[in-house]
Amino acid sequence: MIGSQLKSKQTPRIVVGVTGSIAAHKAIDIVSLLNKRGCQIRVVMTADALKFVTEVPFRTLSHHSVVTDLYESNEEWTPEHISLADWADMVLIAPATANTIAKLACGLADNSLTCLMLALHPETPILIAPAMNGRMWTHDATVENVRLLTSRGIEFIGPEEGIQACGYEGKGRLSSPEEIVNRSLEILKQHGRIP
Repeated sequence: MIGSQLKSKQTPRIVVGVTGSIAAHKAIDIVSLLNKRGCQIRVVMTADALKFVTEVPFRTLSHHSVVTDLYESNEEWTPEHISLADWADMVLIAPATANTIAKLACGLADNSLTCLMLALHPETPILIAPAMNGRMWTHDATVENVRLLTSRGIEFIGPEEGIQACGYEGKGRLSSPEEIVNRSLEILKQHGRIP
């Protein structure tokens, strides 16, 4: 309780998780907008995210190193995913792939992001912004995974309708960076992390 009260008086701290989607480049805009809105940002990227975008823009915009490997060493004695779980006022995963959503639903922890998610304090709010092919989004397995995560208090924003990178039209596009950032700030306010 004391830790939560102390956090609420500080600049809001958001961990942004970036996963392996063609929409990963939009996460750069999300981090930039959050930074402009006065948030402290730390970025965790999956190995697949690195296939779409490098860590350089995230390091530049967040003013911190980017976590890309579960076994990276740091100056502290605590593993990075544990220290970030303690640090975070909120976690935003944008974009979130069907694979990452499935891992979260099953409690799998095979990378820095999924390990961090299991190590979070139960009261830490989580916002997930999915991006994937429309058929993947409407697949029974994904629908069930989203339902399960929602029942655990995790919030989703999007996906939106439109033409997708694969050429199909339908629901699966990442929500706009502005919408994602606005919702993130609303959640922080609801949880008393922003005055």
